[in-house]
Amino acid sequence: MERIDRRQLVRAAEDRFDLLVIGGGATGAGVALEAATRGLKTLLVEKYDFAAQTSSRSTKLVHGGVRYLEAAIKRFDRVQWNLVRDALRERATFLRIAPHLAWKIELLTPLYRAYEIPYYLTGLKLYEALAGRAGIGRAYFLPAASAKARYPQLKPEGLKGAVVYADGQFDDARMNLAVVLTALEAGAVALNHAEVTGFLFESGRVVGAEVKDRLSGGRFAVRADMVVNATGPFTDRLRRLADPEAEPMLVTSSGVHLVLPGRYAPMDTGLLIPKTEDGRVLFVLPWEGYTLAGTTDEPAEVTEHPRPSEGEIGYILRHLSRHFALEVGREQIRSAWSGLRPLVRDPRAKDTAQLARDHVIHEEKNGLVTIAGGKWTTYRKMAEDLVDYLDRTRGLGLPASRTAGHVLVGGRDYDPEEEAELALQIDPDTARHLAHTYGDRARAVLALARERDLFSRLVPGQPFLEAEVVWAARYELAETPLDFVERRVRLAFLEVEAARKALPRITELMREEKGWSASEAERLRKQADDWLALAP
Repeated sequence: MERIDRRQLVRAAEDRFDLLVIGGGATGAGVALEAATRGLKTLLVEKYDFAAQTSSRSTKLVHGGVRYLEAAIKRFDRVQWNLVRDALRERATFLRIAPHLAWKIELLTPLYRAYEIPYYLTGLKLYEALAGRAGIGRAYFLPAASAKARYPQLKPEGLKGAVVYADGQFDDARMNLAVVLTALEAGAVALNHAEVTGFLFESGRVVGAEVKDRLSGGRFAVRADMVVNATGPFTDRLRRLADPEAEPMLVTSSGVHLVLPGRYAPMDTGLLIPKTEDGRVLFVLPWEGYTLAGTTDEPAEVTEHPRPSEGEIGYILRHLSRHFALEVGREQIRSAWSGLRPLVRDPRAKDTAQLARDHVIHEEKNGLVTIAGGKWTTYRKMAEDLVDYLDRTRGLGLPASRTAGHVLVGGRDYDPEEEAELALQIDPDTARHLAHTYGDRARAVLALARERDLFSRLVPGQPFLEAEVVWAARYELAETPLDFVERRVRLAFLEVEAARKALPRITELMREEKGWSASEAERLRKQADDWLALAP
């Protein structure tokens, strides 16, 4: 494989482009891929690392939105109904184009009142039916004894049974990276650690941006015929950079997740607690050998590095204790994070109080185009809608979208039997990790480990190999130790203290690969350690 040279990308970024996309999360990466595959010369810039903010801090579900379907029915809201139906279709596409990073999971909903059984079973059967041919599994009822056997962690007191339904699960940060790498293959240029500090104007129209390379400190200007703001919860901040008088279009809330030991969830089944004390839902999911629990939905200020509050952590633990036979205490938390969830209102809408979880495309008078809202499941459709909008309003004459059939990097020759074949060469947990992280590139990662004698694990008890650090630095745009430990592998999201222990070796390997000085390597190691030390 040909390594990715960031210096060449920086030089390329100084060229003129058809489209500049600002924001390297799910939405921005999706737009870059959509645009590049339809023939637009595209540059994607991200202030930190790809998926460094909300897009790596999701519940890891690929879903149509069970709770949104319930709201659509109760309010006779056809718009919400159609949104759920479209999301279910996108769910099938998502699983098809990233077979190594996304998979089907069954979720169990425990029920404690007899009248709840027909209510939830009917609703989840409708959810199943709404997917049509894009369905991935059926909904069915389990009596109490069977539900307890399926999910032994549940308290048996008062349990009447459970309804089981299917949805998708995925690795969000790796998915984000796969979209970026696929966009690069399609001819896009993508730069992380590249901050937009201002805009370029001609006759009152945005025609590019001033960019700061946060790694080298260098600055350069980018000129583009079209500029898209895809910065998620930071949407209004960027809009005001172009126009200080721009009216806000976002309200943000925080979504907190906790990571607990694996014993709190079966390996193949998730849990949906359908109603908490304040009417929300709570998910408990198996994830990477651990248990993921969340999420919250509290009003939040826009900050670049949100942290879970003790109140939000307590909220999740309190509800787990009510439903679980196992004790769930603060000391069980291995990692925790908060992601900002953007709720968007269309500035053109008459009723500006109406918030939507769907996406909105809005163009300013200065020509800056913003896409905001939505969710991970629909990132591809959002990108398609955005490029369709540009095509329609600019008369570009672009070909139709092809991304629904464009399998992402790592998925094209992926074989579900790959894990078993890799296990003949290496231990089973590492084989599982490599197969589901790198897909059809897993063998190449293993070959690099053999070539460089980097088979050692970064930290005991975790499947991550030293060779993965070198691979990420060469081929996956990992530019700092934190890029690697949080998003190229998910160690910091699983075991914070294990991640801190691994940092010296990660830094050493990256220093050798990147040519850092000793002082630069130590600065980056300390930067990562200081960040991880703040974890709750």
